[in-house]
Amino acid sequence: MSDPQQIRAEQNLQAIMQSPSYRLAERDIELLAQPELRPVRMQLELLKPELAFKRLGVASTIVVFGSTQIVERTAAERQLEQAETALKAAPDDPYLVRLVARRQRVLANSKYYDEARDFARLVSTHCQLDGDSEYVVVTGGGPGIMEAANRGAFDVGAKSIGLNITLPAEQVPNPYITPELCFQFHYFALRKLHFLMRAKALVVFPGGFGTLDELFDALTLRQTNRMQQIPILMYGRAYWDQVIDLKFLADEGAIEDQHLELVDYAETPEEAWRKILEFYEQAG
Repeated sequence: MSDPQQIRAEQNLQAIMQSPSYRLAERDIELLAQPELRPVRMQLELLKPELAFKRLGVASTIVVFGSTQIVERTAAERQLEQAETALKAAPDDPYLVRLVARRQRVLANSKYYDEARDFARLVSTHCQLDGDSEYVVVTGGGPGIMEAANRGAFDVGAKSIGLNITLPAEQVPNPYITPELCFQFHYFALRKLHFLMRAKALVVFPGGFGTLDELFDALTLRQTNRMQQIPILMYGRAYWDQVIDLKFLADEGAIEDQHLELVDYAETPEEAWRKILEFYEQAG
């Protein structure tokens, strides 16, 4: 007959082995997800990409920001056609009237997709030679302008980086990022840090709230000398002059006149690349 105490001891041992407390801390997902472990999670989001960049020799980057909604021309034409078809069926629907107008603008702006792709192709062709990983294109890893920039590097067989972010609406990385350089973040702050830590330039294509957030984050850090001096190029002046009146801020005394010099403008991929090169030639 089995000893009842021994039976209980064996059962207790099984419970011990299955208890989360016995799990190695590094493998305890529930532990890492607790609010008290936020500092650890933030440190991991800092270190994981940093270690990968060092391992793959990524010495410097060029950051490309822009709208997720600006797609290549064929996709924009398809979206507009769908909206026009819907409007024909309900010509008095104000939502559909507005939708057609918005889709027309997306089609007009599809040129920026091509130009972002051309810019990334140009940079990657000149800077990733003989195994070097200088001026590696980095984006937010999503669709639209981000996809275009990663795609430009992909076109010429060069590395590019995608710093994706977990959002309420699922965001899948675009398919043109170098797999070993595609990261997913929870914290916007750590993602922004990695955008700018090794940046040699920031090229801002037309975009919305997210693009503006990232632009003004960089401008504030430059204004306060909290990051390295880099060229910040706003691509497509006609667009940006409608969105932001920086001169008005200076005229109102909200910023200094010298802060207007923190940004420059470009209209072509070649001009953007030339201005980046000139910036560093002048800096010595």
